[in-house]
Amino acid sequence: MSAQIAVVGGGVIGLSVAWRLAAAEHRVVVIDPAPATGASWVAGGMLAPIAEAWPGEEGLLTIGTASLDAWPEFAGDLSAAAGDPGLRTDGTVVVAVDAADAARLEILAEHLATLGRPVERLTGQRLRRLEPSLGPSVRSGLVVSGDLAVDNRELLRALLTAARRSGVEFGTATARAVRSGEIELADGSTVDCSVAVICAGAWSGRLHPRLATLIRPVKGEILRLRARAGTLPPPKRTVRGLVESRPVYLVPRADGELVVGATQYEAGFDTEVTVRGMRELLADAERVLPGLAEYAVIECAAGLRAGSRDNLPLIGWLEPGVLVATGHHRNGFLLAPITAAAVLALVRGKPLPWAAKPADPARFTPAVLP
Repeated sequence: MSAQIAVVGGGVIGLSVAWRLAAAEHRVVVIDPAPATGASWVAGGMLAPIAEAWPGEEGLLTIGTASLDAWPEFAGDLSAAAGDPGLRTDGTVVVAVDAADAARLEILAEHLATLGRPVERLTGQRLRRLEPSLGPSVRSGLVVSGDLAVDNRELLRALLTAARRSGVEFGTATARAVRSGEIELADGSTVDCSVAVICAGAWSGRLHPRLATLIRPVKGEILRLRARAGTLPPPKRTVRGLVESRPVYLVPRADGELVVGATQYEAGFDTEVTVRGMRELLADAERVLPGLAEYAVIECAAGLRAGSRDNLPLIGWLEPGVLVATGHHRNGFLLAPITAAAVLALVRGKPLPWAAKPADPARFTPAVLP
C-alpha cells in the first residue's frame, strides 16, 4: 500500500486531519483497525476552553479559544459534506456546592476578567431559575455563554462519511512504528508515504522514540443516562460542577440523553469500568442534579486520553516526513479544527499557525528529554 500522506489513528483528531487533507486534494490513507472508536467514542464533547481556563495555562487557553472560534465554520463545512455533527451553542454553567468550590470559581472568574473574558456570576437561586434541574446543594456559579458542545458520536459518524467521500482510504492493520517515509504494521508489511501523521492518541508514545516519554494514557470513565417519564429533563446547557474540589460534567444530547463524566486515573492502558469510578461519578452528579437518581442508565464506558507533560498537545514536525498531532488530553474535540488546519499548513510547507505555536513539539528538545 502506498499513499502520499498516511494518518495513523482514526479518532476525532485523525479523522479531522484526514478529511481536511483529502478535501485539499491530498491522497490520504488512515491506518486504524477500528476508526471512530476508543476515547473519541466515549467523550463528552465539551468545547469549553473558557470554563476550563486556569492561571498558568495561558497557552492552552490561546489554542483552545482559537479553535473554538473555528468551530462554527468547521461544523458548517462538515454539515455540507456529510450531515449535522450536533453542535450545541447553549453555553456552559460552572457550579460550586461548597465554600471552597465557590472560592475556586471566583479565582477562575477573576483570571478570565484579567484576560478580557468576563463571565456572569450567579447565586444558586438564580442558577436554578436558569436551569431548574440544578439541586439545592448548588450555592453559586458562573455562566459562560461562549462555550459550545458537540455530540461526539454524531461528529465521528459525519467525519467518517466526509473522509470517505473526499477519497480517504482506510487500512485496518495496526501500526507498530512510524519512520520517515513509511509506517511499519503489526503484520510485518509497510505503508509507504511522503508524510506520516501520528494521531494515535494514548498509543502515540509507542510509535516513535521522540514520543515515548512525552505521551501517556490517562483513563477516564463516563456514564450515559436518559430521562424517564416523570423526571426533570436534562439541563439545556453543559453543566460543569465542582463537588468538594472534584470535577464532574454533565453534557446534554439532543435525544434526551445526558453524558456524565469523567473520572481521571493514571492507570496505564486499563480500559475496564470500575465500581468505584461509577459510584463516585453518580454521587457527585446527584449533588449537582438530584433528579438523576430516577434516570435510566444507558451505558458505562472508559477511554484513554492522551496526556502530555504540560497538558498541551503536540502538533508539529518530529523529523522530516513525520508529523505529530496528539497529546490533546481532555481537549481532542475542542482542538480538532485548529489541529487539522495546522497539519494542513505544515504539509503545505507553511509555518505552524500562531495560535498553535504553544503546541510545537520543539518545546521538548532532545536536551531536556531524560
